[in-house]
Amino acid sequence: MNKSWFYVMMTCLFELLWVYGFNVAESWWHWTIIIVIILVDFQFLAKACENLPTGTVYAIFAGLGTVGTALMDVFLFGGSFNLGKIFFMGVLLVGVIGLKLADNKEEKGVAS
Repeated sequence: MNKSWFYVMMTCLFELLWVYGFNVAESWWHWTIIIVIILVDFQFLAKACENLPTGTVYAIFAGLGTVGTALMDVFLFGGSFNLGKIFFMGVLLVGVIGLKLADNKEEKGVAS
């Protein structure tokens, strides 16, 4: 795994941290920490986009962030979990994987 993919994974992780922070922040210093996490997160996002297609990086960032946030809502904050959520999280993941695979084909010269 090259460094750019490490940055993608870090930006996904930090996105979940600041979203979690939005749910639990109660004082000004909590919000200060969240702002720092957001700034670091966008640094990782920018670093990932230096060597990977921006569309793919953003799709992974947004897709995994969305799925992670939905799961966080269910498991940490008592949200509901049903077949509809499972289905649409699966659709998001398939889309993200599809974009990654499509980018690999373009890099190898197989694109039409």
